[in-house]
Amino acid sequence: MKRKDAPTPAQCAAISAAHDAPIAVPERLPGDDGAPSDPRQARADLMRLWSLFLPYWRWMMGGAAVALAGLLANVGLLALSGWFVSAMAIAGATGAVLNYFTPAAVIRAFAITRTGGRYAERLLTHEATFRLLARLRVWFYVRLEPLAPARLQQWRAADLLSRIQADIDTLNQVYLRLFVPVVVGSAAVILITAAMAWFSATVAASTLLLLLGAGVLLPAWTRRHGRQPGAQALQLRAAMRSTVADALAGSAELRVCGREAAWHARVQRQSGDLLVRQKRLSDLAGRSNGAVGLAANLALWLAVIAVLPTVAAGHMAPADLAMLALLALAAFEAVAPLPAALQLLGEMLAAARRIFAVVDAKPQVSTPAGPSPQPRDASIAFDAVCMRYAADAPWTLQGLTVDVRSGGRLAIVGASGAGKSSLVNVLARFWDYEKGSVRLGGHELRSYTPDAACALLAVVSQDAYIFNGTVLDNLLLAKPGAQECDVVTACRAAQIHDFIMSLPDGYLTELGEGGMRFSGGQARRVALARALLKDAPILLLDEPTEGLDVATELELFDTLRLVMRGRTVLLITHRLAALASLVDEVGVMDCGRIVQRGAPASLAAEPGPFRDLQDALTPP
Repeated sequence: MKRKDAPTPAQCAAISAAHDAPIAVPERLPGDDGAPSDPRQARADLMRLWSLFLPYWRWMMGGAAVALAGLLANVGLLALSGWFVSAMAIAGATGAVLNYFTPAAVIRAFAITRTGGRYAERLLTHEATFRLLARLRVWFYVRLEPLAPARLQQWRAADLLSRIQADIDTLNQVYLRLFVPVVVGSAAVILITAAMAWFSATVAASTLLLLLGAGVLLPAWTRRHGRQPGAQALQLRAAMRSTVADALAGSAELRVCGREAAWHARVQRQSGDLLVRQKRLSDLAGRSNGAVGLAANLALWLAVIAVLPTVAAGHMAPADLAMLALLALAAFEAVAPLPAALQLLGEMLAAARRIFAVVDAKPQVSTPAGPSPQPRDASIAFDAVCMRYAADAPWTLQGLTVDVRSGGRLAIVGASGAGKSSLVNVLARFWDYEKGSVRLGGHELRSYTPDAACALLAVVSQDAYIFNGTVLDNLLLAKPGAQECDVVTACRAAQIHDFIMSLPDGYLTELGEGGMRFSGGQARRVALARALLKDAPILLLDEPTEGLDVATELELFDTLRLVMRGRTVLLITHRLAALASLVDEVGVMDCGRIVQRGAPASLAAEPGPFRDLQDALTPP
């Protein structure tokens, strides 16, 4: 007999074709259309970054000051050395007397200042960079945490990791690769041209024009041509990280389905696209470096040509010609980093927009302005609550009305998709509700801050996360300052202490990624112990035995009976066999509302939704 839901031959062919088709990679990325970016938005992003950097302005300005001192010392060293060598040669040829002690001392001073300045520059600028890096990452994480879990679902985990690591690393270049070169270059150009003008206004003017061309026009050109490939390279690196993370996480499925080659091709395609953008940026950097070198040599020859008539007329010493020529050549060290800095600006602004897009997201749950109230008891009450996960999504809770008295134990059962887990999401303030009222401890739930609401709850879910650390590390998440006796008591109550002590390192045993060294039942017991250690008055259990075998499930039910004592309990489960010994009442949920409620034995004895659910879950 043919099943109603069996796919047709045409559908089977379409599925096979979809599986065999290569994974598509977009040919074009945002920004390929050549549309210019909004200058006002770019300025706003930069000003916002500066506001974040302001607490460390002393370190930033200190680094720029010593960088300027090192640069000026290097320029002065080259110019004065040229003058000194020329003057000594002329004095030797003519027999003139020359005081070489003073210039020799100044040259030594310039050399020492250059060496010390460059060391101090590395020290101060990198110290400022590390401080800015720490501030940016903490600032980003503090604003990221209130968005979890509701708002963060629109971003992939690998993409968020890329933003908090790679994008913030890119933003640190704003200081080291943009702020320092621009500030130092601007100040150095003014001082160097002023020194030139003391000897020759003509040389100062010609050199200044070339410096403006190399320090303003050329960076503007590199900014224009480097904006798109820089931003696209940033996007491609983030996409590659996500692709590789997916491939590693699903490597077993890819191998079983024979899709490894398709994912390899996808990574290779993205890598090729990234290389194209990097080549464009590299070509641009090479051309800009060549242009700066050309301008520097042109300035040297213009200085020589401009000063030669003055020297020939006897109005300027011959040694000054060498000094001015080398000073014009060395002046371009001040503007040499600027084209590369403006070339990277597109990548920096793209990273800033990616960061600001996350931190500007509005949390799904609002935080009250005033302090949270003190709970009167440990009761829970839902009154005509409506809740959904998106504005265009169907209602998950539809007029839900249910309450649990302080110290009471209620089980919520129902088919998958009935809205059971949404109760926990609302109580823990992960998602907000749109209509109705929820009261926790006698007060409206919205009057509590998310942290205050969570402090009243201990949650054990089917996917309770076990961190890659020791057993003790995972337990202390619930109560960082807990004493050893409290930890042991919680583990004994969760019936996991003896097993932990049987391990080679006891409580210091590493659990591995996701608690892989523990079985499912053992990991649930660790989660239970963590909830007990928190010692919250309300215990929420969301499918705590899901995925466990029958023997482990029965053992965990025995543990739950001990754990529930003295607490208000809301148990969400579809395992009905042990409810009579675990809870006082059962509420049957369907389509986001309670359709039946009563004692487990009474509901099992009469026809109704609970009986129907029990029959559906009982194997034939």
